[in-house]
Amino acid sequence: MDKPMTYKGYCAKIEYSGKDECLIGCISDISHSITFHGDSVKEIRQAFEKAVDSYLDRCAERNEEPEKPSDDRAVVRVSPALHGVLALVARHEKKSVNTWLAEVCKKPHGKED
Repeated sequence: MDKPMTYKGYCAKIEYSGKDECLIGCISDISHSITFHGDSVKEIRQAFEKAVDSYLDRCAERNEEPEKPSDDRAVVRVSPALHGVLALVARHEKKSVNTWLAEVCKKPHGKED
């Protein structure tokens, strides 16, 4: 992959679904679960941009600060199942996956909470 698809600072994770025969994406690096889909690259890009705009509009309507993706990016690839578990744990602590992982990685080895 050359570059990830980005829009307004948000990054898309996109995969092909053989079951649904379409591209399915989600906004990565934030704790909210925001998904979108399309049948072509053009459609998935439009759906991604619409998803980001809708998220930002909902936050504005609720007077909530939208979650900002990390500016310092390091991509770690994990299975969708593991990402789901990480997202649940992070969401439980009201943190993004990146924030939660960074905190866990900074803990001294051998110590548990």
